[in-house]
Amino acid sequence: MNLRKLPSREFDPFMLLAAMGLVVYGALLIYSGSLSNYGEPSLSALSHPVMRQVMFAILGLAALLGASRLDYRLLAPLSLSMYVVSLAMLAYVLFAGETEYGSSRWITIGGTQIQPSEIAKITTVILLAKFLADNENNLNSPRVFATSLAIAGLPAILVLLEPDLGSAMVFGALWLAIVVIAGVRPLFITGALLATAIVAPLALWQLAHGYQLKRLEVWIDPESDPTGAGFNILQAEVSIGSGGMWGKGFTEGSQTQLDYLRTQTTDYVFSVGAEELGFAGAMVLFGLFILLLFRCVRVAGVADDAFGRLIAVGIASFILFQVFVNIAVNIRLLPVTGVPLPLVSAGGSSLVTILAAIGILQSILGHRRKRRRV
Repeated sequence: MNLRKLPSREFDPFMLLAAMGLVVYGALLIYSGSLSNYGEPSLSALSHPVMRQVMFAILGLAALLGASRLDYRLLAPLSLSMYVVSLAMLAYVLFAGETEYGSSRWITIGGTQIQPSEIAKITTVILLAKFLADNENNLNSPRVFATSLAIAGLPAILVLLEPDLGSAMVFGALWLAIVVIAGVRPLFITGALLATAIVAPLALWQLAHGYQLKRLEVWIDPESDPTGAGFNILQAEVSIGSGGMWGKGFTEGSQTQLDYLRTQTTDYVFSVGAEELGFAGAMVLFGLFILLLFRCVRVAGVADDAFGRLIAVGIASFILFQVFVNIAVNIRLLPVTGVPLPLVSAGGSSLVTILAAIGILQSILGHRRKRRRV
């Protein structure tokens, strides 16, 4: 074997450190947020949220390292098959999924809940990247544009039927980022956005479930139902506002420890951090996300080919979008959507999937032909 022809094994330690910093940050907030209901975690209590998060983090780290060693180009011929499997899982959820909080989003495999929409985000990014890279000389074709829209639209529709509006919006965000960077004709994109802006509100109004309309109502006026649907919105405002500069102290947040915050380890984990660690703690969290996203964008900038570049853009875009939506919900800029805070919120499917996606980004760096040793 001629070692001179092998690609360099570049690995971005800053990306890994940012990701693992977020995982540790999240585990600490989950520990604090679960104390009142679960008590101290122990090795014998594997159902404890902290222990489950640690186990999924270990699995996710293994997926990250494994994906970083594999050549990302191997994903291209598998992209359609992976996408079809993820669609089949989303369809299965609609008929036999487990229902919580009025939505069917999970299936159980081997005693573990799996959320197929998290897997579908990655498979959709990969197939979109493959399709647009293969058609980079045909991007002004209406057929190519319509097909790209269908690739993102099919999983979005299935997720919307669960119903899970927040995750459906993620597919729209990653599609928009990928087609813009790919160089799709701006007129097509503008037309699609205008059509969405006109049709989406009417469709959502007709298809929205009662609890979703209630979420919109209490988002506008949480005092209309202060002990019911508006309770968590009001308590999150109190939590974030009372944290001040330095917070009340780790595990010392009154709203968190007295169990006023609901879903404090998932949707409202940011409120836990803001109350107990304050503005300073929130800035640390933002700093870690900014570092991670900058390293993701760097991969897009140095990628060897359009396929790798578009994968990096897609992964960065859905992480950024989820961060924005989750924190916007916590500070009442948006109504409750159920979008997790990446790498921080409790949830095995999201954690493992995003860590595996970061492994793919590392693979794009490590398998660049332009970095061959001379």
